[in-house]
Amino acid sequence: MKPEKTLQWSVFQNNESQVVQLKGELTRATLRPLWEQRASFLQTNANQALYWDLAQLARIDSAGFAFLTELLNHYGKQTKNGLIHLPEVIKTLAELYGLSDWIKPYIPNENQNVINA
Repeated sequence: MKPEKTLQWSVFQNNESQVVQLKGELTRATLRPLWEQRASFLQTNANQALYWDLAQLARIDSAGFAFLTELLNHYGKQTKNGLIHLPEVIKTLAELYGLSDWIKPYIPNENQNVINA
């Protein structure tokens, strides 16, 4: 029996930012629950940045990457948002799809203190 592939998320926030920590696999098979529930836990205001913490992602496929770019684009219209703890596969997929320059503004300085949860 194969282990079940799942995606879990946790949300941490303070006055300046909200961090969505993704854990598991961000794939075509796992992203639907996050998409359906995003409005219930993503309540940012214009002064609160939104960060996607990818440190605990075990796998991401092309559908997961497309989903992530859609989230960045959508929430980027409302507030500052970006990616933290970026796995190399994200940069590889961005390059593969010609989005390397597009994704750069969403990658904050690694030394930046994003949140004190």
